[in-house]
Amino acid sequence: MKSRFSILLLFLLVFASGLFAQEEDSLLVDPQLVVEERAYEEYDPLAPARAAFYSAVLPGLGQAYNNKYWKIPIVYAALGTGVYFYFDNDENYDRYRTAYKRRLAGKTDDEFSSETGSPLVSTQGLIEAQRYYQRNKEISILVIVGMYALNIIDANVDAHLRQFNVSEDLTLMPALDYDRFSGEAGYGLSLNFKF
Repeated sequence: MKSRFSILLLFLLVFASGLFAQEEDSLLVDPQLVVEERAYEEYDPLAPARAAFYSAVLPGLGQAYNNKYWKIPIVYAALGTGVYFYFDNDENYDRYRTAYKRRLAGKTDDEFSSETGSPLVSTQGLIEAQRYYQRNKEISILVIVGMYALNIIDANVDAHLRQFNVSEDLTLMPALDYDRFSGEAGYGLSLNFKF
């Protein structure tokens, strides 16, 4: 058993030494493969506040300031969706409100009545429809305000992260674990990230 283990160990050592042998020319690096170090811009502490201010003045302007032009259509689509639903709900609210006022005045020729004057939608139905569309108008306003605030927050956070310096060197350094009380080495191995 011991001889088999010795032969296996000898074989692995010979095989492993062949893996580490390199020709001298193989250490040369192709100039096209060299990755240039990323040039970081100088830190500007007012950049996030400036980007947020620009987005507050005109939605999307902060994203342009951060050179994130692809976000501008998303900002306007989000705001435009809220505005569209506000006007759509407002138009429907006005329709039901007008029909309700005509019913209170005793007229039966509103758009929710048949040609003979019988109501297709009851008066209580008109009241409920008004409440429904009024609530949807208010929700649409909240969506618009929320998207406007999200636009400002996005510009501010993006300006903060644009200046965040991340090293391209993400190496792992092994460290032997030991018991601090007894001073003896343990059987664990830890890998530490250094940022």
